[in-house]
Amino acid sequence: MQVKRLLERLDKAGTVLETTMLVSMLLAMMLVAVTQIVMREVFGTGFGWADEMVRLMVLWLALVGSIAACRENRHIRIDALSQVLPDAAVKVIRVLVDVFAAIVCGIIAVQAWRYLQIEIEYEDTVLVDTPAWIAHAIMPAAFALISYRFLVTAFSQAGEFIFGTEAVSEE
Repeated sequence: MQVKRLLERLDKAGTVLETTMLVSMLLAMMLVAVTQIVMREVFGTGFGWADEMVRLMVLWLALVGSIAACRENRHIRIDALSQVLPDAAVKVIRVLVDVFAAIVCGIIAVQAWRYLQIEIEYEDTVLVDTPAWIAHAIMPAAFALISYRFLVTAFSQAGEFIFGTEAVSEE
């Protein structure tokens, strides 16, 4: 029971953190973009780093949004078979698809981590002189979290399918 309560608290904290990051990044991205447009149109100048910053913010926003979408099981799902297959088959297929998605995202996380190591080794920079690995660190972290979310969903769905909804909620 203690572990379940701890996991629920961690999930709530993760939700708050993700939502805060999404709102903050969206507001900051809009502020940078609008400021850059006004400076170019009104003053004929601008920040040299602003366009690159907006591109990086879009990357971070998309990946943090993807984590949140997986948490709420609101990601894109092609489920044409669910219209023709029985409910039991659909549940099994969803578990298998979520496990497969977790594996693929895990592989991407590992490869993104390897790429990050290469960026550190070659000392690439972005935004004038910021190490590129700092800006791109979201890639392995996000895909690892997305993989984790898919695994949690798959285990939850498998538990509901095997033990029934009441048995899972009693624990």
